[in-house]
Amino acid sequence: MAATSKTDQKAALDIASWLFNVVTSVGIILVNKALMATYGFSFATTLTGLHFGTTTLLTTFLTWLGYIQPSQLPWPDLLKFVLFANFSIVGMNVSLMWNSVGFYQIAKLSMIPVSCLLEVVLDNVRYSRDTKLSILLVLAGVAVCTVTDVSVNLNGFLAAAIAVWSTALQQYYVHYLQRKYSLGSFNLLAHTAPVQAASLLLVGPFLDYWLTNQRVDAFNFSFVSLFFLILSCSIAVGTNLSQFICIGRFTAVSFQVLGHMKTILVLVLGFTFFGKEGLNMQVVLGMLIAILGMIWYGNASSKPGGKERRSPSIPITKAQKLNGLSETSESDGKV
Repeated sequence: MAATSKTDQKAALDIASWLFNVVTSVGIILVNKALMATYGFSFATTLTGLHFGTTTLLTTFLTWLGYIQPSQLPWPDLLKFVLFANFSIVGMNVSLMWNSVGFYQIAKLSMIPVSCLLEVVLDNVRYSRDTKLSILLVLAGVAVCTVTDVSVNLNGFLAAAIAVWSTALQQYYVHYLQRKYSLGSFNLLAHTAPVQAASLLLVGPFLDYWLTNQRVDAFNFSFVSLFFLILSCSIAVGTNLSQFICIGRFTAVSFQVLGHMKTILVLVLGFTFFGKEGLNMQVVLGMLIAILGMIWYGNASSKPGGKERRSPSIPITKAQKLNGLSETSESDGKV
């Protein structure tokens, strides 16, 4: 009875984590779309720096109140994480500028196989046939409803490759650091957000000027655009936290696969609030295929043998052993 109750509690927390991530992610996409497209604030890298700056203020305040307990994250690991994360942000922005929308979407879809490769090589994870097929079905469905014109050039391809690999490494590293150092989501965010905020706010204005030929300090704010900027920064705190929570509870691959539900929701809400241009049977069919693939993935990866870690890949410290935190060579129960 106690085991059933614990399982039900875990399932409820898993669902709540995903809902938290979906709501905040979809919300920030819609708010940023209004801020950038409607009000002309096209400084994406600087905006991301402001997001992490706001997150830093919150984590500092919670640490001061005692809600976030002191923890350790060695500087080499912190700097590697920030390097991956910042290359991901910059790479995505440059990739979108240099590539067609179709190739940009293909690059985003390729993050799933890259994340799978990282788990296979670094964590010795093995996937069942059904799990692999369900991932392919999700990729096919999202491709059908998002990929249109596809053209590529060498610079765009290199930018996309950097963006994909750095994003996959950053998301893998979230899960890795939380397990290795027994860090909670708030703890990891408290370590990483200040460094990301400082680096992005330093580089962002120059990068945005290069991408847009406009200076962020010359932007003429209206009351409404300032409201959307503050709203974007506020929602970003939840988005950043929910990403760490989800990847910590699951894995980077599951975060990517099930995360495409956000792509579907953004399309649906975009058609609802910004007009039905581009809505056709191909898009609807792609959405249905992707949703079926996500349901299949959730079912296949949760079965015994659906996704297993054959041996521990992270050194277990003596302190972790004493606290009963060491991992076994069997499946770790994450999907």
